[in-house]
Amino acid sequence: MTQSTDTTGPAAPSYPELRLLIDGEWSAGAGGRTEPVLDPATGAVLGHVPLAEAEDLDRALAAAERGWPAWRDTPIDQRAAVLRKSAALIHARAGEIGRAMTLEEGKPLGESVGEAHRAAGQLEWYAEEAKRAYGRIIPSAPGEELSVLRVPIGPVAAFVPWNFPAGGPMRKIAAALAAGCSIVIKPSEETPASSVLMAECFQQAGLPAGVLNLVFGVPAEVSAHLIPSPVIRHVAFTGSIPVGKHLAGLAAAVMKPTTMELGGHAPVVVCEDADPVAAAKACARGKYANTGQVCTSPSRFYVHASKYEAFVEAFVAASEAVRVGNGLEPGVSMGPMANARRREAVHELVEDARKRGARVLLGGEIPDGPGFFYPPTVLVDVPEDARLLQEEPFGPVAPIIAFTDLDDALQRANALPYGLAAYGFTDSAAVADKLVHGFEAGILSINHCGGSVPQAPSGGFKESGHGREGGAEGLDGYLVTKRVSHKLALS
Repeated sequence: MTQSTDTTGPAAPSYPELRLLIDGEWSAGAGGRTEPVLDPATGAVLGHVPLAEAEDLDRALAAAERGWPAWRDTPIDQRAAVLRKSAALIHARAGEIGRAMTLEEGKPLGESVGEAHRAAGQLEWYAEEAKRAYGRIIPSAPGEELSVLRVPIGPVAAFVPWNFPAGGPMRKIAAALAAGCSIVIKPSEETPASSVLMAECFQQAGLPAGVLNLVFGVPAEVSAHLIPSPVIRHVAFTGSIPVGKHLAGLAAAVMKPTTMELGGHAPVVVCEDADPVAAAKACARGKYANTGQVCTSPSRFYVHASKYEAFVEAFVAASEAVRVGNGLEPGVSMGPMANARRREAVHELVEDARKRGARVLLGGEIPDGPGFFYPPTVLVDVPEDARLLQEEPFGPVAPIIAFTDLDDALQRANALPYGLAAYGFTDSAAVADKLVHGFEAGILSINHCGGSVPQAPSGGFKESGHGREGGAEGLDGYLVTKRVSHKLALS
């Protein structure tokens, strides 16, 4: 690891004004409550996010209820045109959105700007995919038409975390609006500016008032108010498994469908026939993206014993080459962790593994200085009972474990209650097929650690959630199916 020594960094751009968007109007909230937003690279206060009161949430619900029928009945070509214009504006403002994102979340500026462009790409894709939300005609008797229609489910309540300040909200917004639903979305209070700037783009593109409502607030207060409301027809959440279970329970109590994209602990299996150096480089790139704060981040590395030493050596070398620093500085490839509590949680996992006999080959110590930095950390000889192998680390930590039998490796990979992502490295088509069918995960990558794409579905097995985001399947949660039997004449 190399760490930047520039303590001043470039001049920080102005941070956007943070507001709620309700029924097409921006406001500071009814009660005047706020919460500070911190720069994770310095600990400095960037601004204050307004926290919604019950009165604000009621206005958002009423706006979504009014906005839905008109948006639902807007011809699909017109809806798509508004979404494409919104995407074009986000592309045009990607630099501005990216700089705000780096300030509030910490990731390197190149990652942030790229995320803003990818968020716009999601919107572009769904603007077209919604045109293919096909029903069907079922063969029936003469004089009768039996059909299946897919129609918008209605107003949506959505909740997203801080790790992807543009991409996370857009996965909910794009699918909901493309399907013809209105939405009340609560992004993270720790990374609010990216959503505010994107919401401005939707306004400028002509999205009708009330279709998109953006709120911030005390999370438990907001979810307890929105989810039981009879206005809300669907609940979409990305975040931790405990919170997901709680929100799913609130929704189940009022019989509302949910989309839950929850945590994971993604295994990597590097097989006997794989190139260990190429695999290590690919794994390191995936591991340190967004400082490891990705629910699909590779986080348990099972490497065949014959390739273990070469893999470890190459992985450590790739980790040492990571330049850690303020994401606004040129050349930085990994920023700070997003907040102090995540850094402490990651360090506790490392310390627990160390106490149980693991060897830390690189990193593993909290650096001096401002901000919430944590270095790329590589551990070996990690025992199975270490918390690091049981709990999602969500940070730049890589435990590497040797195996000799592929069936045993797959069993260990599948042993946890998570099933979001998994990765395999092999030069054999037969072995790749075994990995694909053997992994219990909803997102699989062979010979790379690539991320999500808008045209393909993402989602988990087991406690990693249900429902899918992305691809044609990503519209499913925002549509309901109607069966229509139409006798063309009275008998």
